[in-house]
Amino acid sequence: MWCGKIQSTIILELNKNPVEGFSAGLIEDNDLYRWEVLIIGPPDTLYEGGVFKAHLTFPKDYPLRPPKMKFITDIWHPNVDKNGDVCISILHEPGEDKYGYEKPEERWLPIHTVETIMISVISMLADPNGDSPANVDAAKEWREDRHGAFKRKVARCVRKSQETAFE
Repeated sequence: MWCGKIQSTIILELNKNPVEGFSAGLIEDNDLYRWEVLIIGPPDTLYEGGVFKAHLTFPKDYPLRPPKMKFITDIWHPNVDKNGDVCISILHEPGEDKYGYEKPEERWLPIHTVETIMISVISMLADPNGDSPANVDAAKEWREDRHGAFKRKVARCVRKSQETAFE
């Protein structure tokens, strides 16, 4: 039950000290492990004006292990796979990276919170990591045609997000 107390504390903290660019809350009041977040596309990025819905699913042994994050709204981004799963270091299991790409301190640590996760995701939208993509096609377009095909696909996602944001 300690996990529920921690998550209740996080919700209270987010309500007292909201972070610009997102809001978060439980999907259902009786399930502390599943959250819905709305992320506002950061200013001065291709995602500006978008309202992207995502789900955070916490493991039973949170905060020892990271939550999983999945965009529900369509999004075209190198670090979000085609199913919507977010792939950033802060959400990777703690410890050594078997591929040697990430340092342990870049991966999940129990001190991370919903706030630090969301700040990382907003930063990811502003500055994709094309060297370690979850969506290879988006990464290729971002590297080779950022102001053409990539920009058009992102603009389509932003428009669609605005149309479906509050459904």
